[in-house]
Amino acid sequence: MRKWASIPHREGIHSRQAHADLPEEGLYEREMGKEGFFGPTAHLHHRHAPTGWVSWEGPLRPRLFDLNQVKGEGNSPWHADLILHNAHCRYRLWRPSGKMERLARNADGDDLLFVHDGEAEFFCDFGHLTLRDGDYLMIPRGTMWRLEPKAPMTVLMIEATNGSYQLPDKGLVGPQAIFDPAVLDVPAMDEAFKAQQGEESWQLEVKRHNQVSVITYPFNPLDAIGWHGELCVLRLNWRDIRPLMSHRYHLPPSAHTTFVAPRFVVCTFVPRPIESDPGALKVPFYHSNDDYDEVLFYHAGDFFSRDNIERGMMTFHPAGFTHGPHPKAFKAGMEYKKKATDEVAVMLDTRDALDVGDAASVTENANYVNSWKGEAK
Repeated sequence: MRKWASIPHREGIHSRQAHADLPEEGLYEREMGKEGFFGPTAHLHHRHAPTGWVSWEGPLRPRLFDLNQVKGEGNSPWHADLILHNAHCRYRLWRPSGKMERLARNADGDDLLFVHDGEAEFFCDFGHLTLRDGDYLMIPRGTMWRLEPKAPMTVLMIEATNGSYQLPDKGLVGPQAIFDPAVLDVPAMDEAFKAQQGEESWQLEVKRHNQVSVITYPFNPLDAIGWHGELCVLRLNWRDIRPLMSHRYHLPPSAHTTFVAPRFVVCTFVPRPIESDPGALKVPFYHSNDDYDEVLFYHAGDFFSRDNIERGMMTFHPAGFTHGPHPKAFKAGMEYKKKATDEVAVMLDTRDALDVGDAASVTENANYVNSWKGEAK
């Protein structure tokens, strides 16, 4: 049994409450924390913005990638381009070029698909689903499946390598908070599913240890006539997420957790009212996320804590430095002209350091690190 060393203490000039009522005008709050936003924290107050650097040298830096430039083309998910990866997670981008001619099965881990653009019919061991933009699709390891796109698609794929996806513990707010499990859709063994069954030859591409093997059947192996149990493909659209909110306190990203895996979490930022209490921070607080790498994929809207970010872009903030809102966003937040956010973004926080794939590297905006230069007061 382990226990954090916890010694609540106050020193110097400080606020009574984190993220609210800073003790002096013009101060900046910085949060240091363990285990992302799930462990003990300390809140420090500074005279200058913690991101007010004037130069940056070395390999560690905030990074911006334009995934709109990534091809990821092919009618197999194993054609997806690798964007980020570590031993426990593979983050890929796929643009299906048409109907999948072969079935797919991931033997390396559960897959989480997020439909950034397009729509498709989805067939798997458990039946049939229709997918649209904004859908998450959680596919258990070992599931056979295929897509029939009905429009050009862009799909974000996050593999829980050698792991499984679960839902977050919602604690005091109850199981219906954020999203009611009743909104989770499962495939149906409907007429569309039955119609695709047949005796024609089909091939199955199985990925194991990131190598693909091909198995040929003299029939379509998606030929189940029924099933029962607790393990299944699940669909969730961001439009069914009802975020936790507080008008007096800016909630940390962990409050927006959507899926959890053994070594990372996936969160979803969706439109919500901005905090209205006069003393509450109106933008994300500066923080030193020293245990987790942080990734944000921008799906839609105007992301209120970033400047010059467009849909389809991705920011990558490795563990080890303080980051937070851009100066313009910080200033706008303090002025409280905007009363609600309209962004939709998918966040990945990994406990283990991520490596950048070649497909992402060539799309990097190397000047992103300079976008924080200068102070916002």
